[in-house]
Amino acid sequence: MNAIAPGFFVTTQNKGLLFNEDGTPTARTEKILAATPMGRFGEAEELNGTLLYLINEKMSGFVTGVVVPIDGGFSAYSGV
Repeated sequence: MNAIAPGFFVTTQNKGLLFNEDGTPTARTEKILAATPMGRFGEAEELNGTLLYLINEKMSGFVTGVVVPIDGGFSAYSGV
């Protein structure tokens, strides 16, 4: 089995945790983005390429047992 592991994306569910009512970022947002090398949240459309790759037998037919992070480098960043 293969899987995608989305990082931080702004959704209806988490918007209140990431932004104040006036639209300014919360402390949580600042902490997340400081640890994300790309310096931004993901866009839902950015999941599509990896998903299409994984469901295409010709492109990824020999790929198995992987979890692909789609997180702007968050999981790979050590803070240095």
